[in-house]
Amino acid sequence: MHISLFAERCGFQIPSPPFSPRLHTFQKLLQLEKMAGERKAKPDLVSRDYTIHLAKRVHKTTFKAKTPRAIKQIKKFAQDAMGTKDVRIGTDVNKYVWAQGVRNPPKRIRVRLSRKRNEDEDAEEKLYTLVQLVEVSTFKGLQTENVDSA
Repeated sequence: MHISLFAERCGFQIPSPPFSPRLHTFQKLLQLEKMAGERKAKPDLVSRDYTIHLAKRVHKTTFKAKTPRAIKQIKKFAQDAMGTKDVRIGTDVNKYVWAQGVRNPPKRIRVRLSRKRNEDEDAEEKLYTLVQLVEVSTFKGLQTENVDSA
């Protein structure tokens, strides 16, 4: 028999807990939603070097769709990392990814993502991301690095 039922039968009155577990969980969810809405202001112009592991992003993809999918995944990665919808891929990146053909994109790629101001007056977004290739001899031990724009 549950303790509260036993207490009621014996005439004891058990005080209610200071908070209901369900209400407490609901309040936590509301706080998390409020925090998600308040994004931190990102610095306008910034450049960072990233290593993108393309192999895991195009795994289990049809041969003829591998390299196009790799390009789309680079764009998606840049959108997530820099927070802009407008992503422009440099020709050097495009040539590097397509160099081995449609079926065999490179396993990894080192790119520089630069958030820049949009010069077009009537553009929807005031910032865009430029993706440029960074030539490296090996990918071992590389981490994300902030780069001076100068």
